[in-house]
Amino acid sequence: MTSAKVDKGQDGRQAAAAADAAASGEGYQRALGARQIQMIAIGGAIGTGLFLGAGKAIAKAGPSLILAYAVAGLVIFFIMRALGELLMYRPVSGSFSEYAREFVGPFAGFVTGWTYWLFWVVTGITEVTAAAQYMTYWFDIAQWVSALIFTIILYGVNLISVKLFGELEFWFSMVKVTAIIGMILICAGILTLGFSDAGDTASVTHLWSDGGFFPHGISGTLMTLQIVMFAFLAVELVGVTAGESKNPKTVLPKAINTVPWRIAVFYVGALIMILSVVPWSEFQPGVSPFVAAFQKMGLGVGAAIVNFVVLTAALSSCNSGMYSTGRMLRDLALNGQGPKFFTKLTRSGTPLVGTTVSATLMLVGVWINYQWPGDAFTYVVSFATISGMWAWIMILVCQIRYRFLADRGVLPQSTFRAPGAPYTSIFALAFIGMVIVMMAVDKDARISLYCAPLWALILGVSYLVLKARNPENKAFAKR
Repeated sequence: MTSAKVDKGQDGRQAAAAADAAASGEGYQRALGARQIQMIAIGGAIGTGLFLGAGKAIAKAGPSLILAYAVAGLVIFFIMRALGELLMYRPVSGSFSEYAREFVGPFAGFVTGWTYWLFWVVTGITEVTAAAQYMTYWFDIAQWVSALIFTIILYGVNLISVKLFGELEFWFSMVKVTAIIGMILICAGILTLGFSDAGDTASVTHLWSDGGFFPHGISGTLMTLQIVMFAFLAVELVGVTAGESKNPKTVLPKAINTVPWRIAVFYVGALIMILSVVPWSEFQPGVSPFVAAFQKMGLGVGAAIVNFVVLTAALSSCNSGMYSTGRMLRDLALNGQGPKFFTKLTRSGTPLVGTTVSATLMLVGVWINYQWPGDAFTYVVSFATISGMWAWIMILVCQIRYRFLADRGVLPQSTFRAPGAPYTSIFALAFIGMVIVMMAVDKDARISLYCAPLWALILGVSYLVLKARNPENKAFAKR
């Protein structure tokens, strides 16, 4: 190794050490324990995309949806291991924009931070609105009242302490996990013991007897990939918790390594069981496969149970949104790419202004959704999907760049190297590219791509204005 290379490597290690020290001094409290991080990681992979969205995907792909979830789940694992490698190199809050800033450039960090913030604001708007709609199942209450109450409660939880956020997310995830495991056990009992109204017809042969495993051909399965990937959005949330984990270099790898079995059980396993009890042709778009399965079994409480679970899933997503948005805005502000007032923390170490602004926008969005629930709002909601995948793209690009530098001694090696990288990361990028192409082909999903150029234009102009006003700011200089 040449002396120049040694010096370069020492500089890289010193920079990483300094950055890690800065991360520990961000002002946040490392209050999230292993139990909470594990459930946040599990909950991020289970949402309304599974409980409600799978119905439309089943109608399009039939039993082959199981394969789609399995392949997409493998890609998600590659993404999470890439994120894990970066997190063990430098665990920081607001990790996506921080890594994009370091390994791609200041503009990439700017775009990633603001795009991920927008993703969670829009997601929070839709989820709190959905939660309010679910409440009407039990109570005759105006939708805006429920939305207001939920938003205020979750806002308060996020301001009190990160530990309380983690505890609430733990129990939200427990409800989702219990519901899926319960469904799997019930279906297994029906298949083996033959009880309930579905006992006489339940059989694993439903997976291939009604039109085959690919009833609509390979193309039908490919067209569901965007629905499948959307169901996994938010799995990367565990990366945002890095700066507030008690033992990030121990807890985060364990949480990330649970991704394969989580997907195998909660998606692949659940779908195998449900489609064995209920023929795929009986599912309808817009109807939860869990509700349809309960009805087929003759269990009248099924609809109420699923309604409670999807309510929990919606509140969990909104809770995560408030947590993420405040930290992302603070990260941008600390790096000179956002207003300085977003840096303010409460005594308990939570980002006060960023969380407040985001929660306020969520309330405005609920009002807009109530007043004009037409096409304009649909455009905004659809954009959340493509903006969420942008974070995945940045994670993969940054990991490839980091591995290149680490293998050459410029930066220290991560203690949690992604297996097969960078080839697995390149494969994951290609897969995401294919999903985007599928979105362009599908007229129902194409709408989300129309908003991306407009958002890119807004960010580009904003960045140039900020850079022109602050030409000496180091935030706009490539590291």
